[in-house]
Amino acid sequence: MEILIVATKTCQHRPSLEKVLQAAWLPYKVIYFEDNPEFFEKHQLKHSPLLLVDEKVESVGMPEIDKINELKTRIKDISQIRITKRDENYMIPKNIGTEPGLVEVDTTWGSIQSIKAAQQVHTVGELEVYNHHNKGLAIIDARKPDTSGSVTIPGSKNIPYDELVERMDELDKNNPSIFFCNGPQCPQSSTAIKSLLDAGYTANRILYYRGGMHDWITLGLPVQRI
Repeated sequence: MEILIVATKTCQHRPSLEKVLQAAWLPYKVIYFEDNPEFFEKHQLKHSPLLLVDEKVESVGMPEIDKINELKTRIKDISQIRITKRDENYMIPKNIGTEPGLVEVDTTWGSIQSIKAAQQVHTVGELEVYNHHNKGLAIIDARKPDTSGSVTIPGSKNIPYDELVERMDELDKNNPSIFFCNGPQCPQSSTAIKSLLDAGYTANRILYYRGGMHDWITLGLPVQRI
């Protein structure tokens, strides 16, 4: 759902409308008459502010509270209240220049995942991943190679999520394995875990690192080139 506030730069009601949408957790963009004359000619817009939803005029001037509540009911997925997806997005935080530890993060891609991949599966954080690695235990990178950004957690083994069931014999038979992907917006490792459980793999041999490469990199932890 795309919500637009269409207004002149001098419109006194625009800031109030923005506050209303922010309080309702409704994502929006502001488009100004002065900067987008072609847009306004196309839609024959003559008032300020206007509230457009998916290119349809929902209200002229300040909307009624019933309209705001109705818009809220249209959002079923928390990911829909996020910043609008960029035309070109990247899953892995990118280094900025040559300064170590400074990265750029794209927050717009993917769909927010539950903190638990499955009810019976324990979710772990970076300390558990680090200790797991120091013990020489298995860490599984469940990403497809074309989504990896050519980096992974040191010591991990790549088994793409759609190959895990047929490659279960490659997993540690005596100890739990940690599964990860690109982070809280990425469904690859949680999908892998659900597939393993459906195939009869026991939950006590599965650990879920939801933070994935997103949290690993933004916390400044070391990565391994693929």
